[in-house]
Amino acid sequence: MNLVIRQKWHTFTQNRRAYISAVVFLLVFVISLFSELIANDKPLLVKYKGEFYFPIFKTYTDEFFGGDFPTPADYRDVYTIEKIKADGWMIMPPIPYSYNTVDYESEKTFPSSPDERHLLGTDDEGRDIVARILYGIRLSVIFAFLLTLCSSVIGIVIGAIQGYFGGKTDIILQRVIEIWESLPQLFILIIVASVFLPTFWTILVILMLFSWTSLTSMVRAEFLRTRNFEYVRAAKALGVSNIRIIFRHILPNALVTSVTFIPFILSEAIVALTSLDFLGLGLSGEYPSLGDLVRQGKDNLQAPWIGITIFVVLSGLLTLLIFIGEGVRDAFDTRKTR
Repeated sequence: MNLVIRQKWHTFTQNRRAYISAVVFLLVFVISLFSELIANDKPLLVKYKGEFYFPIFKTYTDEFFGGDFPTPADYRDVYTIEKIKADGWMIMPPIPYSYNTVDYESEKTFPSSPDERHLLGTDDEGRDIVARILYGIRLSVIFAFLLTLCSSVIGIVIGAIQGYFGGKTDIILQRVIEIWESLPQLFILIIVASVFLPTFWTILVILMLFSWTSLTSMVRAEFLRTRNFEYVRAAKALGVSNIRIIFRHILPNALVTSVTFIPFILSEAIVALTSLDFLGLGLSGEYPSLGDLVRQGKDNLQAPWIGITIFVVLSGLLTLLIFIGEGVRDAFDTRKTR
């Protein structure tokens, strides 16, 4: 690790709020990556007739465990449990419900209040809220990472081309960007949602088409400022190609200002996906969506635990990202880096 990176890392860690927020955010995200091991309606491990099986990785039929049907085994069914325990044992996850598991055995009406079966209660379809939050955080953060990565790459490349070549290239691309940003994004999403079934990838592509402009202006301004520096002129005089000058000599300096906005773009991506799901224009019901919990909190005011829970989760995630962004901004601020 060179001296510059060590200095920036030291400055970031000195901001205790940002450093702790980064640790907490990474911890929450890592835990969500193992959601299947924490919340699932399938056993982690089954020993049956002297053999070990892993139902979370492979689907076994009811006939396989001595049942009568060729359908996937229901490990919460009393008959299946008795068959397995007669010739072995099984280990269930700490939360025996997946994000789409309906608790038909509950004696309460849905949405049910928190109890020993469901620590945060259930939604209006009888699904465990803790399980949906775990899977929803993973989905939202991965979606935000992919959207931020793809849109940032496109925006940085176009901004670099604008700023480096300038002239007509800059003017034409700037007018195209202004026209593109003026398009009604919400109306386009409504049209797409009415024609196609919204999926993870279609929503990612649509949002990427409108979010790539977030970093373009900053990269463009940095290239316009840097392209006439002496080291750039010297590189041109030595016959260095434009691509090499852009990506080897100027872009590393332009990325300093761009990196500071990455956490804020991540938070915007999470809000965008949640908002679309809340409006019914996002992911379908087969996905574990935080926006769906927001909608259920609005539709079930008699069940305040839903709204309170999702408010704490979303506000906590966004607050952590904002604190991380402030720390990254300070780390790349030369006035605060010794």
